[in-house]
Amino acid sequence: MTYKIGLVLSKPPVYSETFFINKIEGLQEAGYEVVLFVQNNAKSFNLSKTIQAPKVSKRAWLQFFKSLWVFVTLLPYYKRLLLFIRLEKEAKRSHKQTLKNIYNNAHLLKAHVDWLHFGFGTMALQSEHVAKAIGAKMAVSFRGFDIDVYPLKHPGCYELLWTQVDKVHAISNYILKRTYEYGLSEQVVTQIITPAVDIELFKSEKVDSRLTEASFNILTIARLHWIKGLTASLEALALLKQIGIRFKYTIIGEGIEYESLMFAIHQLELQDVVQLLGKQPHESIVNYLSDADVYLQYSLSEGFCNAVLEAQAMGLLCVVSDAEGLQENILHAQTGFVVEKQQPALLAKALENLLHLPSQEKELIRKAAKVRVREVFNLEKQKKAFIEFYE
Repeated sequence: MTYKIGLVLSKPPVYSETFFINKIEGLQEAGYEVVLFVQNNAKSFNLSKTIQAPKVSKRAWLQFFKSLWVFVTLLPYYKRLLLFIRLEKEAKRSHKQTLKNIYNNAHLLKAHVDWLHFGFGTMALQSEHVAKAIGAKMAVSFRGFDIDVYPLKHPGCYELLWTQVDKVHAISNYILKRTYEYGLSEQVVTQIITPAVDIELFKSEKVDSRLTEASFNILTIARLHWIKGLTASLEALALLKQIGIRFKYTIIGEGIEYESLMFAIHQLELQDVVQLLGKQPHESIVNYLSDADVYLQYSLSEGFCNAVLEAQAMGLLCVVSDAEGLQENILHAQTGFVVEKQQPALLAKALENLLHLPSQEKELIRKAAKVRVREVFNLEKQKKAFIEFYE
């Protein structure tokens, strides 16, 4: 049996977001119909039908007429609307918040789908009753930000969601464990589907496994955010520089920590060996990975991390922190190296040891990582997993 799936995201996935692209393509190949519900840029996506949420205007008079029109368009769906209002009332939502939720969820309240799947846990907030109101099952995906950051600022944010969701998707065992800690009942059906890699795109023809100070190029691809542990990474590299080890460190990504990281680079006297390249086109990422020897991901917390998978697929030697999901991504001393987080001295020592590791051992680790990614984290396996998810 095939279903009609409504996938809810803030905006259509771009080419680099293979997780969503691959999921949509896999479901369509299996005969499922996929409709994308987004808040912005609906016209920029043509892989599936895309419906955009009502926009909110800053002008009060314009918003009044927009709201009036949205409520008029919902009249043919009055039974759904009345049920939604009743459910909101039973949850003790204020009248004002209920009205906001009706407006913001109007495109979903008109939907005819079998499954309404929110691509991020935070996307389901204030939409908890939509699926029941339209007679659909509700699925929610949880990733790093949903679990590691948002609930810290908004305690109890998922309490209502836990009572409404039919099935939960988590990208790692760690993420699933955290959902239980935040209150998800073990009676709710769950499934772990990890990120996957396009092994045809992320592949390297390099066969030289030598790693010397003349070729010690380290790469990180990450948001410039405190949770990525970039300051600790810089401190570790400063220790390497102090003992005379030569290297180049490149960070690709943008974010709110740019200025503080630039300050740290100057304070640690790393200007000559560290560069922040900002956001780069996805098609150029393969080239940066090809030029690197070591991939470093020293995060304080990670749900899983696609970039580490891509680095392994390209044959880079990976050094990561022991942050939860990364321990599922990397098998210590088998497919890479795991170092205790927030310990720059330990990280520096691990990088130094890696530099001096015999070439034969480095080559075994490279090969083991590439084989594991190819066999465990491939796109075809991910496609099959999502088909099973809805069945």
